[in-house]
Order: sequence, then structure tokens, then C-alpha cells
Amino acid sequence: MAPSSEPTALLSHLHRADGSATFSQNGYTVIGAVNGPLEAGRREEHPEEAVVDVIVRPAAGVAGTRERQLESILQSTLRQIILIHNFPRSLIQVTLQITSTPENDNAGSKLVQAASNLPILPALLQTAILALLSASIPLTMTATSAFLALTSDGSARSIIRNPTILQSESANSVHMLAFTSHGDLLVAESEGSFTLEEWDTVYEAAKAICCDESKTTVDHSMHEGFDDGKGSMMNFVKSTLQTKVTADLHWKD
Repeated sequence: MAPSSEPTALLSHLHRADGSATFSQNGYTVIGAVNGPLEAGRREEHPEEAVVDVIVRPAAGVAGTRERQLESILQSTLRQIILIHNFPRSLIQVTLQITSTPENDNAGSKLVQAASNLPILPALLQTAILALLSASIPLTMTATSAFLALTSDGSARSIIRNPTILQSESANSVHMLAFTSHGDLLVAESEGSFTLEEWDTVYEAAKAICCDESKTTVDHSMHEGFDDGKGSMMNFVKSTLQTKVTADLHWKD
């Protein structure tokens, strides 16, 4: 059975963290915890801004170079949206635990790890953003992300939204893009072979997923897995936060 591409999220469920979130999409589930601002050690502290420390833990085994690369991408991304200059000599720690990965269609219930880092990156980034919001860390903006695969059959091209591992491995290229709440491109990671024209098409498709689709003109005829009318990832983040606030204020009713 193919994993659901529809996102789900749970906020503030870890009581020993300043903020927490669990995010699931496309077969990946990540639990995130945020602590901070904390007092940074003398060797790590920066006199004018906060240090953002990101820790990625795999679903099985110990962390290696794969996790270090993901941590580097996430750290540079989060530093652009956190108001780090508001907390000099402080530490903001983001811990992301991968709890499940997609199942291999050819191996029953066996969990597999994609050869590329890109499929898990959107879930990690989305979990980190939601956990930061749960912790009430001041942000300049929020961000949402999308994972797409570009395939071609002769002269025909198609873009697959939230492709499976098998679809990713057989695609010409895979792309992970993240956009800010202002509609600006924040992260762009791509692997494979593609032209500049094809990347422009992927960009428009990813922006339609992340931002308000009504403001983006996209030809959906060449896209697989696009569900019109279900809203963007930004709307998903807003509705998740609204549900949390409504639950927190339930005692007033």
C-alpha cells in the first residue's frame, strides 16, 4: 500500500521540551523537540547572535555523514528565519528523530532508506518549523517545502508530487524546494539531469504546493498527484496552529 501523501501534525506533546511537533507525510514520520534559548557554552557562544544547533537522529542505527549533511542544510535554513540577533550568547537546540520511513513495495513491511537525502528533507524541515512555532521562538517568517520528481517519456514530461522511493529512483531528477511565507525561495536542492526550462516548471509546481495555489499559475495537465482545492502547505501550517490555539483556549468557553 502506498503511503499517504497528505500531511498530518501534532504539536506540543512532549512535556519536557520547550516546544515539540510530530509531522508525517509520504511515509516519513519525524518527531521534533526544541529547547531554548539556553545559555551557550563558552566555546560555542556568539557575542551578537544565538547559536542554532540541529541534531538529526536516524530511525535505526547511529548518525553518520548522511545525518551530518542534513543537519548542515537545516541549520543554515533555520538561521535565516529565526531572529538569532534577539538572543546573543544563547543556544537554540533543535532535535529531530526520524521514527518511520516508507515501506519497500517489493519487500512487504521492510523499511528502506532512500539513496538520496532529498525525500526525508521536507519532513525534517516541516517538523523543525512546527516545533519552533510550538516553542514560541521568534521567527521572521515561516516556511513550507515540497518534494517533486521529474520524469520523461520521449518528448512527454511529467512532475510527480511526493513520489515514492521507487518513483524517485527511476526519475530523471528529484527536487526539494522550500518557500517562505512571503513566497520567496528559501531552499533549492536538486539531484539528477534536467534543463533550465524543466527546473522552472518544477519551481512553479513547488510554489503552487507550498504557497497559495490561487496566486500561482501552473499547468496541472503534466503533474501527477496534484489535488486541487485541498489548499497549500502554508494553509496546512495555519490550520494546524489554529487547531492548537483553539484547544489551548478551550478552558475559556
